[in-house]
Amino acid sequence: MTNIYCKGVTLIELLIGMAILALILSLGLPSVSDWMQNTQVRSAAESIQSGLQLARAEAVKRNTFVGFTMAGPDSSWSVDVMNPPAQIQSRTSAEGSGNAQIATTNATIIFDGLGKTSLAADATIQVTNPTGGACKTTTTPGMNCLNVTVSVGGQVKMCDPIINPATGDTRAC
Repeated sequence: MTNIYCKGVTLIELLIGMAILALILSLGLPSVSDWMQNTQVRSAAESIQSGLQLARAEAVKRNTFVGFTMAGPDSSWSVDVMNPPAQIQSRTSAEGSGNAQIATTNATIIFDGLGKTSLAADATIQVTNPTGGACKTTTTPGMNCLNVTVSVGGQVKMCDPIINPATGDTRAC
């Protein structure tokens, strides 16, 4: 004959299980927060990079001047034909990277029909996330900030400013 009162979990077993779960969550929470901040920065940087590449490709395809405009300090941007004025594509910062911010404000990069820019020198767009704290300066855990660079010739590259270029790593600025 079985005892119907022997099934289940005691209160002490339940409290021990909850304590173990709380300990595991408290150990993993800082890394999850860093991951979320890094994801927002990467999402914004990739969006800016793809917008710049779109502007360059449209300029070459249409053989006309196409501008990439950032409204900043958030990561919103638009790609527009310069003459006659027409918008090709735009993106708001609310699309996946609401906390990400850029150092450049009200910047326009214009590409010509050959894919070159109107810049006198290479441009760097720094993408940060102020809600995540300061950008890390070494390879220790923390929030990564990224740069998107545009050369005078029109090449667009996303890079990590903490990586030393002398190492030959392609992620370096």
